[in-house]
Amino acid sequence: MRIVVGITGASGSVYAYSLIRALHMLEVETYVIATEMAEKVLKFECGIGMDEIKTYAKVLSNKNLFASVASGSFKTDGMAIIPCSMNTLGAIANGVGDTLLSRTASVMLKEKRRLVVVPRETPLHLIHLENMTRLARAGADIMPASPGFYHHPKEIWELVNFMVARVLDAFGIEHFLMERWGEKSAE
Repeated sequence: MRIVVGITGASGSVYAYSLIRALHMLEVETYVIATEMAEKVLKFECGIGMDEIKTYAKVLSNKNLFASVASGSFKTDGMAIIPCSMNTLGAIANGVGDTLLSRTASVMLKEKRRLVVVPRETPLHLIHLENMTRLARAGADIMPASPGFYHHPKEIWELVNFMVARVLDAFGIEHFLMERWGEKSAE
């Protein structure tokens, strides 16, 4: 399996870090594209630089439109953009492919591959909602960073893992990050 993870400058970079680590532990070949602002937010929110991300995945420059993932002929199983800023979401929804991240997302849509977009913004105005609708109509899965609470989380990592588990589920990747509804501890 081969997954691309896009990271933007929206708050919530812990979701990206946790997803990348989970994919690594599950032995999924992972490519990471981070915007310049994503690198700053990752450092600010998590104290993590891109050098650490390189221990878990292949990191590609957002400026490199010659990268393998920019072409539909390079086979992947999909892409998750986590967290996804409204700026990046708007660019993708409107067909702007001027960065590797937005170009790769466009490739996922045109090749009918899974594109999971995890927006992290609130409140949402009409343009945000219309852009999400455009992406959903084009085939993307819109998965707002809205963790559930039925598993009775006590720590932040449990809320993060809830969302990471949902993203892994979207790609059909088996994991044990959390118990599912209806499993023994939830009953």
